[in-house]
Amino acid sequence: MMLITQQSKTITMLLIVLFFAAASVVIGATLSDYHKRLDSARMSVAALRKLEDEDRGYALLKRENLADIRRSLPQTEMVEWQGGNVQTNNQWVHDDLAAYIDESDLKERKAQLLSIEERLSAISEKIDELEKATAAERSKDEDKQKLAEILRRVEYAKPEIKDESLFQKWWNAFWKWLEDLFPKPSISPQTAPEFDSLKLLIQVLIYAAVIGAIGFLIYRFWPQLAGRFGFKTKEKKRGRVILGERIGEDESAEDLFSEAERLARDGLLRDAIRKGYIAVLCELSDRKIIGLARHKTNRDYLRDVRKRAGLFENMTDLTGTYEQNWYGLRPSKQDDWEDFRDRYKQTMTSV
Repeated sequence: MMLITQQSKTITMLLIVLFFAAASVVIGATLSDYHKRLDSARMSVAALRKLEDEDRGYALLKRENLADIRRSLPQTEMVEWQGGNVQTNNQWVHDDLAAYIDESDLKERKAQLLSIEERLSAISEKIDELEKATAAERSKDEDKQKLAEILRRVEYAKPEIKDESLFQKWWNAFWKWLEDLFPKPSISPQTAPEFDSLKLLIQVLIYAAVIGAIGFLIYRFWPQLAGRFGFKTKEKKRGRVILGERIGEDESAEDLFSEAERLARDGLLRDAIRKGYIAVLCELSDRKIIGLARHKTNRDYLRDVRKRAGLFENMTDLTGTYEQNWYGLRPSKQDDWEDFRDRYKQTMTSV
């Protein structure tokens, strides 16, 4: 009888434990707790990146850091806050860590870790802004939409495909007119193969003759037409957008770096490093080494110069200093700016 009673108590205790475990899953994590675990995972990724420079004796410590990251950020979980509940999706962290483990090249492994750290920093910074903004008593639907946008990393979203330009419409209309002018021959099963080949050859020759004639006419008469109608041959320089900052039409990389030095003298070291990094990208764009785009991040620009060994090494250091000071949680120091300025000058003289 006593044995049955003891078994009943054990079963009852197990049911209670399972009940509270299930309740905790339903309740979910708070936004503050999720924010802390994001920062903890970012610190573990930063530690992993530093351990890449050590010998194999740190393999156990690397595995522990990987386990901490996966434990801090499960693939999906429910986050509760003032605006409601949001289902997070941290699958990308696990996928990027798996790619990092499979990678054998040291530089690529460090680059992958830096990319994860940058993405976690960006999300953490946005959530920090959101937590401070909750005191403004925004509506529940606006808060829920804002958090969902942050967790989807909209700052890295690709721009929407624009409609066709007027030139593209004219170009497509021209080719359609050309196809209608010389329609494709209808091939029947009874047609001999040699006649099919001959028809195709004639059609290609006609296309080539028409295109050649149009090209010759443009080449021959365009200078006179351009001079008569006053067309300008010099293209107006357009404004540029680099890392979300709009650069004026007449601003050069030298102007941007002069502004960075002024910010450094005023004690705004973090802003000075960001302005200096934008000056680097502006100079590389002017020298046709990289192409600027609104959706590109600093990691995208770094990948653009990967084939240039010397430049890639300098850009890796510049990018690391920029990310640590712009996305990092510690204040920028004078040494950070001086190191960045020296590397900037070295980069400009090497390209």
